[in-house]
Amino acid sequence: MSSLHKSRIAEFQDILSEPKITPQKLRELCFSGIPFEGGLRCLCWKILLNYLPVERALWSSLLKKQRELYAQFLKEMIIQPGIAKANLGVSREDVTLEDHPLNPNPDSRWNTYFKDNEVLLQIDKDVRRLYPDMAFFQRPTEYPCLLILDPQNEFETLRKRVEQTTLKSQTVARNRSGVTNVSSPLKTSAPHSLSEYEVLPNGCEAHWEVVERILFIYAKLNPGIAYVQGMNEIVGPLYYTFATDTNSDWKEHAEADTFFCFTNLMSEIRDNFIKSLDDSQCGITYKMEKVYSTLKEKDMELYMKLQEQNIKPQFFAFRWLTLLLSQEFLLPDVIRIWDSLFADDSRFDFLLLVCCAMLTLIRDQLLEGDFTLNMRLLQDYPISDVHLILKKAKDLQDSK
Repeated sequence: MSSLHKSRIAEFQDILSEPKITPQKLRELCFSGIPFEGGLRCLCWKILLNYLPVERALWSSLLKKQRELYAQFLKEMIIQPGIAKANLGVSREDVTLEDHPLNPNPDSRWNTYFKDNEVLLQIDKDVRRLYPDMAFFQRPTEYPCLLILDPQNEFETLRKRVEQTTLKSQTVARNRSGVTNVSSPLKTSAPHSLSEYEVLPNGCEAHWEVVERILFIYAKLNPGIAYVQGMNEIVGPLYYTFATDTNSDWKEHAEADTFFCFTNLMSEIRDNFIKSLDDSQCGITYKMEKVYSTLKEKDMELYMKLQEQNIKPQFFAFRWLTLLLSQEFLLPDVIRIWDSLFADDSRFDFLLLVCCAMLTLIRDQLLEGDFTLNMRLLQDYPISDVHLILKKAKDLQDSK
C-alpha cells in the first residue's frame, strides 16, 4: 500500500471519528473515491444516503431501531402470510363464500396473495441473473436470515412460493414499456429455467435470495410503484458493498442496512421508474434531454452529428440514467462511480455530466461512424477506464 493511499485512509478515519461529522468535508473526500479498507466505503455510503446521521452518538440506537423494524417487516410481510398460506385449505372453513381463490375482492387474502406472487416472480427472474459474470450472488451468505430459515417455522418461504406457483413470470408486465433494451449487451445472459439454477440446501441461502427479499419487502411497502425491472440493478451494488464489508458486525446486518439505504436512494430516483412522470420536470425524459442540452453547450459539433443521425437520447441514456450506469461497467467500476454520485452536492447532477463525458470521450468515433455503428458504440460503451470518464466529467463541471 502506497504512503499516499495510507494518508488518504487516515484522512477518512479522522473525519469519521469526529463526534459530529462535517457533511461537506466528507462529500469532498468521497467524491474522489472511497477506500475499501476498514469498511470505510460502507460507512460513508450509509452517511451519504442519509441512513446514518452525522452525530456518531446516535448511530448505535438508530441502527438497533432500524434493524428491529426490518425484522418486523419480515414477520408481517413474509412469515405471517406464509403461515396463513400454509394453513389455507387445511380445513374447509378456509374457503368460504366470502373468501376463496377466485374472489375478485381486493381485500381478499387470496387476491393479495396472487397479486404478490406476480411481483415476486418478476423479482425472482431478475435477481437470479444479477451480475452473472460473478459468482458472488450465487454463493451462500455467511449470515442467513435465522427468522426465515428457522427449522421450527412451518411456513411458506419466498423460495417455496416461487417453486410452487404455476403463474408464468412472462405474464408480468411491470417493465418500462417502450424500452426494448434494459439490459446491457455486455451482460452475459443467465439461464432462464428455474431448474437450471443450483438450489442451496435447507438452512442456507444465496446472496440473490437476500436481494429478492429486500425487493419484495420494498414492493409491499411501496404499492404505488411496487417493483419495476431495473430496481434489481440498483440494489445489487449496494448489497454487494455492505455484504463484503470487512467489519463482521456491519456485514451481519447487510440485509437490513441495504434495505434502508436502497429505500432512501429510491426516494431520490424513483421518478425515473414511474412512466406517468416521464414527461414531467422530474421525469426521465427531462433528464435525457438535459444530457443533450449539456452536450450541445460543451460540444456543438458532436451534438449536431447525433441530431443529424436521429440518435435520440432514449436509445442509450435511458439505461445510463435510470440504472445509474450499473449496466455499463464492471461492478467494481460501478461502485467507484457511485462514490462520486452519492457525494454529489446537487444529487445526481454529476451523473448528467458523466453521461456527457462518456459521449465526448468517443467523439472521434461518433463523428466518423454511421447510425448503426454509433448505436452499437452507445449501447455497448467501449471505454472501461472509469477514472478517465470521471476526470472528464469533473473537467466539464469545472468549465461551467
